[in-house]
Amino acid sequence: MAVSSKLILIVMITLVFVPVPSSQFQNHNHTKLELVHIDHISSSTKFHNHSHRFLARIQRDIKRVAALTHLLSPAKSYEVENLNTDLVSGYFLGITEYLVRVGIGSPPTFQYLAIDTGSDVIWVQCQPCNMCHKKADPVFNPATSASYTVVLCGSPACDALLVNDRHCHAGKCGYEVNYFDGSYTKGTLMLETLTFGQTRILNLAMGCGHNNHGPFNVITGLLGLGGGRMSFINQIPETGGAFSYCLPSYSSLSPGWLTFGRGLGGALPVGAAWAPLVYNPRAPKFYYVGLSGLGVGGVRVPISEDIFRLTDSGYGGVIIDIGTAVTTLPMVAYEALRDAFTAKTSGVRAPRVSIFDTCYNQSLPFQFPSISFYFIGGPVLTLASHGFLIPVDGVEILCFAFAPSASGLTIIGNVQQTGIQISIDEARGYIGFGPNLRFVVNVLPSPRAVTVSIYVDVVVASNCGRLRRRYRLLSASSQEFIASLRRLGQAENAWLSLFPLTAPKSR
Repeated sequence: MAVSSKLILIVMITLVFVPVPSSQFQNHNHTKLELVHIDHISSSTKFHNHSHRFLARIQRDIKRVAALTHLLSPAKSYEVENLNTDLVSGYFLGITEYLVRVGIGSPPTFQYLAIDTGSDVIWVQCQPCNMCHKKADPVFNPATSASYTVVLCGSPACDALLVNDRHCHAGKCGYEVNYFDGSYTKGTLMLETLTFGQTRILNLAMGCGHNNHGPFNVITGLLGLGGGRMSFINQIPETGGAFSYCLPSYSSLSPGWLTFGRGLGGALPVGAAWAPLVYNPRAPKFYYVGLSGLGVGGVRVPISEDIFRLTDSGYGGVIIDIGTAVTTLPMVAYEALRDAFTAKTSGVRAPRVSIFDTCYNQSLPFQFPSISFYFIGGPVLTLASHGFLIPVDGVEILCFAFAPSASGLTIIGNVQQTGIQISIDEARGYIGFGPNLRFVVNVLPSPRAVTVSIYVDVVVASNCGRLRRRYRLLSASSQEFIASLRRLGQAENAWLSLFPLTAPKSR
């Protein structure tokens, strides 16, 4: 059955969790780092308009997808020209949309680092800086840090870098990371203390970047969370090779969070969907997911599982990526999903916007089906509406937040990840999705005659925070309807038909 354009109940699949059998972490108490979107702290005034910010976001997303496709697809298996974008400049693979604020050194110099599940290198701009981008935070100066230690060539930390990423100069271990668009960071490897909250991590190997070229904006460096040896996760034994995060929605002013380990803040709620990670020796930095299919309105779309399978040569497959915004599908899968979605959607179509060919005017009556991911082994994740309909102008137009690709690679982007606790357990080979939604409904005023409108405040609470929205009921006469609304938190498939009084806003 269709649902309104403003609220979808995530279906929770109850599964039995199956347990699957350095640097120094001080005062570790499952501290949660705040995650913020880059657009919320950028000092740039160029894109204050929602539409301009949105289009800029999509342009940098196109470039990242091109970079990932270049890295993870066979040569000449796709046409970069089809992306209609300049790949020489712009955001590169290593800089993503979500940032954490951490302290580097002793005493700590606080910086914004981008988090990236597609990189295993940690680096920060350093003095002396031959080429550094301007930003609000001071450039880290190793000379003022009591905990700074340079890494020597031949040491385990230096050997952990890929051969092409390291070099020696005067006995010091140098590093160099080049990105697809021509951006790069170069410098020496150091051991330093990283601080967030009451937690201090000693002797963390990271790059001290003396030459950094690229459109980094407010970003000082990178916190690599990928699967390689130099990754933050794999340098810290106390994490157990596991971390969890919750991305705030693009329009939300509330921050998300990032935490490490399996307990407390990192634990998924009962009813979470666990899916297998698929190891790709050709690209060990990336987290490949065992996706088997897609669903629309609770019905599986007829797409061959082979479309999502990682080949024996290490190509294709499905990665989950914080840095990519919009989920990208192979053309045949995208067309099947889009066509199934539009067939069950009623509403007034709007013109194409950028890469989105399926858009609707949300100011008019508009109903649509749910979208689900089907994972190998049976788990199903059904997305909330903000996970597949994206506002492009901040007022009227919503677009279907998926995009086609000429390559065989599927990328699950951060739009589809927002509002869901995601736990990646590399050591045990699983990824968990834990929406754990709870609905609190206040009816204003009390239900009366059919001629009186009923307004409701719906608070959607989860491990990722709270979202409050106000709605006007389509019908004011049904006590039973109000009762079913209050049972949303326990219902498995209680779809609503509500017309919003205004476009919902997070608050």
